[in-house]
Amino acid sequence: MQLVSKESYMELSNKSVAWLKTRGISKKTAETLNLQTSNTYIRSVEKETECVVFPYTSKGTNYASKIRSISEKGFSCSGSPQSFYNIDNVQPDGDMIICEGEMDVASFVEAGWTSVVSVPNGAVMKVVDNDINPEEDNKFRFLWDAKDELDQAGKIIIATDADGPGQAMAEEIARRIGRDRCWKVEYPEDCKDANDVLMKHGAKKLNDITAFCKPWPVAGLYDAAHFYQELDEIYDKGMARGLGTGYPNLDELYSVVEGQLTVVTGHPSCGKSELIDQLMVNLAVRHDWKFGVCSFENEPRLHIAKLISKYFEKPFFEGLTPRMTKGELEKGKQFVQNHFSFVYQADGSMATVDGIIERLKVAVMRNGIKGAIIDPYNYISKNRDIPETDWISDMLTKLRVFAQSHGIHLWFVAHPTKMMRDADGNVPPPKGYDISGSAAWFSKADVGLTVHRPQPEGTESEIHIWKCRFSWVGQQGKTSLYFDPVTSTYSKDRDDPFEDLTPPSYDTPF
Repeated sequence: MQLVSKESYMELSNKSVAWLKTRGISKKTAETLNLQTSNTYIRSVEKETECVVFPYTSKGTNYASKIRSISEKGFSCSGSPQSFYNIDNVQPDGDMIICEGEMDVASFVEAGWTSVVSVPNGAVMKVVDNDINPEEDNKFRFLWDAKDELDQAGKIIIATDADGPGQAMAEEIARRIGRDRCWKVEYPEDCKDANDVLMKHGAKKLNDITAFCKPWPVAGLYDAAHFYQELDEIYDKGMARGLGTGYPNLDELYSVVEGQLTVVTGHPSCGKSELIDQLMVNLAVRHDWKFGVCSFENEPRLHIAKLISKYFEKPFFEGLTPRMTKGELEKGKQFVQNHFSFVYQADGSMATVDGIIERLKVAVMRNGIKGAIIDPYNYISKNRDIPETDWISDMLTKLRVFAQSHGIHLWFVAHPTKMMRDADGNVPPPKGYDISGSAAWFSKADVGLTVHRPQPEGTESEIHIWKCRFSWVGQQGKTSLYFDPVTSTYSKDRDDPFEDLTPPSYDTPF
């Protein structure tokens, strides 16, 4: 972290103080925030002009500054702001406000708040269907840097701008922190941000809308009007299905929706883990999803080899079929690095469900994961003080709440009990009530999925959807995919193992 030279910075001039006053900011607030004056060349106004300087500090060190001209609207930077603005003034255990710009921070401080921060580079610029464009994902690294302050905060009040990018940023911040911890400011109709409220309605109004902010819509009781905007959207557009799997025949039965739990089962060596790995690779390629992987039966290096093999549709090891090149391996490493984080018990100890959730929360905040896999259930340490059926029910409740509050799709793999052969000598495909330990595997799942291989040595895998809580996500039914053990890939047709696995842009270098 480089220090910022202060040689060109001065104490606030009378002209700067006067300009701040027109924005509702007093000299006292400016001094509290250590604002300064500079004469700086601003490219957008094509001249050197008097500016107000907003210093960015981390642990008492000034490492960057935002610079705003006062005669004409224009901006510049000294250094590279990467942390929350005003993070050093956040008080532990109190409420914390997150807004979008430095002037908004000054507005809240003017209204009497102390623990107020703003994001370092404003709202994201690209929004797709009211969601963050994946290209903007790296803008959220400042959240991880402020993890201690966020963990210690009481309410986390999100007060970003009321426009599309500001609201998309608010949704992503809440998802990464945990919606159950977040509250939301609603600005008056004639105001876009906190400084607007201060200038048009005064400090009392800004205080009022902050004091009476609403909990993020995750849990609790809300009046009906809270949901009317979403109601209007589904009236106009209908209930949109989730993301496709990459296989049209499977998409007719199953789609992937954020905030849901898919329980996956199947007999040993039937390909259930391979299928979930394939779905993750497809979603990473098609939609730039990122994943947290807790796969106890896969050694990480071999698991990564299989993911890269699926990505290039080529074998990792030497054999009769030409393997991936060294250059493809290097590109595959970057693909995995960009899209997968691994929960790994390096010491061989049993994992706990609370420990898994805690690590996945870190992956949400640090890496922005949208999906996670736990594979399989029987490697998780159980509480022997309560009956297994109750413990499983409680565990699945915790995982569903985590998935909902953080907006991730969670696949949970669980083995069935040993099943008897039928009259023809075949072992039938297991379903939710066949999973060991509890009927909660059926009742708590949003989607129930079985991977079944009718002929153990064959390539056909039957995909059974035995539960689908919501009709707009999918439906119960059965289809088939075909597994190629050489490339570790699935296809919808027996004779064409590579069809429809990746979109035309899959070669795009990382």
